[in-house]
Amino acid sequence: MQDGMTQRFSGKGEPHMEGEPGDLFFKVKTMRHPKFERKGDDLYTNLTISLQEALVGFEMTLPHLDGHGVPVKREKVTWPGALIMKKGEGMPNFEDRNKLGNLYITFDVKFPRGELSSEDKDKIMKNIEPSKCSKKHIMGCNIW
Repeated sequence: MQDGMTQRFSGKGEPHMEGEPGDLFFKVKTMRHPKFERKGDDLYTNLTISLQEALVGFEMTLPHLDGHGVPVKREKVTWPGALIMKKGEGMPNFEDRNKLGNLYITFDVKFPRGELSSEDKDKIMKNIEPSKCSKKHIMGCNIW
């Protein structure tokens, strides 16, 4: 059930003065979850990865609400804010329990803190090809 939905249970409430039981109504109030957000039948979450994982790829298992693991694998560069969808890993549909929403994962990249030594900078520069400049101004490039 989704937030704000009302469920009616006929004849399960307090009896009227004449003795007939009334109806009982439940209104659903969804509690916030620390890692997942629900929108309809879809779930949204953020996943923080290291800079190394963002550059070379990674494979991990994301724990789902019900405890099962959702495999997450990337074999290419993952930029901050990248979004992937895991089909059928969302919430069950209220009217059709066989229909499932999707799980959307947004990636956050954890950058190293502090200063890099000259030696570390040289190692990085040797291993990472500088990006090509476009006709628009990019920091460190001349405008054509």
